[in-house]
Order: sequence, then C-alpha cells, then structure tokens
Amino acid sequence: MNEIVGALQPDAHHMLKNFEKSFSHLDSRIEKSFSHVELIGRDHLQNQRTRSGRTTIHDVAAAAGVSISTASKALNNTGRMAGETRERVKRIAAEIGFRPNALAKSLLSNRSFTIGLLTNDTYGRFTLPVMAGITEALADHGVSVFLCTIEDDPALGKVHVDAMLDKHVDGIIASGKRIDRRLPVDLSNLPVPVVYAFTEGAPDSVTFCADDFQGATLAVKRLIGLGRRRIAHITGPESFVSVRERSRAYRRLVGDTLPVLYGEWSEAWGHEAIAKLWMTPGPKPDGIFCGNDQIARAVVDGLRERGVRVPEDVSVIGFDNWEIVAAQTRPPLTTVDMNLKALGREAGLTVLALAEGHAVEPGIRTLPCELIVRQSCGRDSKL
Repeated sequence: MNEIVGALQPDAHHMLKNFEKSFSHLDSRIEKSFSHVELIGRDHLQNQRTRSGRTTIHDVAAAAGVSISTASKALNNTGRMAGETRERVKRIAAEIGFRPNALAKSLLSNRSFTIGLLTNDTYGRFTLPVMAGITEALADHGVSVFLCTIEDDPALGKVHVDAMLDKHVDGIIASGKRIDRRLPVDLSNLPVPVVYAFTEGAPDSVTFCADDFQGATLAVKRLIGLGRRRIAHITGPESFVSVRERSRAYRRLVGDTLPVLYGEWSEAWGHEAIAKLWMTPGPKPDGIFCGNDQIARAVVDGLRERGVRVPEDVSVIGFDNWEIVAAQTRPPLTTVDMNLKALGREAGLTVLALAEGHAVEPGIRTLPCELIVRQSCGRDSKL
C-alpha cells in the first residue's frame, strides 16, 4: 500500500502545483477587479462632488496658485504670508463661491459660530428689531443667531440657557421689554460671555440701552421750535426708568407749567388723558409729547373727536417709532426712534469680540435716539 501511495506522490504534487497556479491567477483577476471597482468609486464620488457644485478648499488653492495649507491659513487669518497673497486668496475664494464647512471651521477654532438670544419679550416689539441688528452685524462673520423666548418663567429660562450651553454657543445676548428689569433667569457665572440689550444687566456686564433723556429732548425741542408754548406730557407708569428719564427731559425744557400725566401704556389711557386735559378749565395745550406711540395715536384720535385739528391746533409727538402704529395714525405720527436695530448691531459685535477673547470695558452704554418727522407735528417755519 505504501508503495502505491509513494508512486502517486509525484502526480499529486504536480496536481497541487497546477491548482495553486489556477487560484493565483484567479486571485490576481479578483484583485484587479476590485481595484477597478475602487477606481470607479473614486471617480463616482468626484463626479458627485462636481455635480453638487460645492467649491472646496482644493479649488480655491488651485485657482489662487497656492498650496492647500496656504489657502487655509489665508482664509482663517492664521500663519505668516504676504498681505497681498492673503487678500488674493480671499478674493478668489469669494469669486468662485467658496463657503467654509461650518463643522470643520468650528472644530478648528473650538467655536460653534452661533449666538443665543434670550428674551421675555414674547410679542417681539423690542426684541425683533434688536435681533435684526444682531443678525446683520454677525452674518458677515459667519455667525448664526437663534432666539429663545422665556416669557417670565424662570424654569423655562433655565431650560433654554442649558440648551444653549449644550449647543456650545459662543455667547448669549439677553434682551427684554424694559431697561430696568432683569430677565427671570440667572445669567451670571456662565462659561460664555453675556451681553445685555434693552434689559437690565448683571454687575460688571456690558449693557446697551437707548438714551431716553436725549430722545425726549429731541421731541420737546421740536415742539418748542414749532412755536408751541403750552406743551403737555402724557406718558406711561412712573415706575419705569424710561418714563422718569423722558419726564426729566420734558421738565428741564418746559418747567412745571403743566403736570405730567402718568398712566398705562395703552390707547385707552391716551383717550382718558385727553378727556382730563380738555375737561380742565383754562387754556388747552398746543403741543403734546407722548410717552409711546400707542398713547399718541389715541391722543390724535381724541383731539379729532373734539374738533381739534392736528397739527394745525395741536402738534403731537410720540415715542418708539413703532411703524405699524405711527404710519397708520391720521395724520402719520412724528415720533422718536430708539434705534433698536443699531443697538442690536452693537450688542452683536460686542458679544463676538468677547467670544474671540478681546477685552471689552464693562458698563452701561446708551445709544442716541432719532426724531422721525411726519405730519402730526407740522413743519418748522425755520426749515
């Protein structure tokens, strides 16, 4: 038996060799096939990228004739290079429509490029123009803003703040309905910078608000310039800092000839105040400065109901430049604009500077108001 096996061994060895060659050849063909599939996959991905229209850093580098590393440094304002090269790369990137990948950018800079805006102004009367300014200021820096409204609920406020921190926002802007009240949530000792706009800020914070005294001064001086001598002031609750500041400016220019009429921020109060003034014996006002546009619209309506012409008999000026009210008043209302959009821009640029590590002096910063002249006060004869 062993002799038979021994006799067969050379043939078995030969068969084994042939078998190995066959599989070696087959293995080579399989390898080539998969290599071909891999090349097809790469071409497919490249074609997909081309069809998507997404311009990459590779395209920028090629178009500018620089390395990918140089292109990246130029676009991220890092590294050393000639200023001309940096500007050329940026210009070419803009021309060919390059848009940095947000995730990659955030990973490189350890920033999310998002800012949280927290407010209890659910109606949006003050916050929306502030947000418009913030968005306008930060858009060119690739920073997005997302808004969270908390009404006056501390628990909801904490939920939103925690959510912002979970999203790794670069900073938070707090905004509200009045400058002398804080939001019902603690924003101190957060790991991100906080800036306040049109709400009371924490100690050692940066707070932006409109200059109520300056704005009221513009309004009253306008009435005086029109030749008005008996100027009344109808305004909101005396507990508001803004009301006291506007009244202080009024008193400084007009004196104590007429009492300041404090009431509510409503049209109902405007009608009631006009009734009180016209029921009081003696000369009637020839000019009225109102604490907000809602009161002013009611004042104009109340005067019309009594046969008093605006602006011929009485000039009326409001405050806020709430356009949906001011423009629909008949005649259209002259009013003070608090420039909330500009206030938002300043707040946005400030929180961005803080997020980038720049030193910013804390304190309250008041921005000037602007008088928007329409028909309710008439024309100055000197103009």
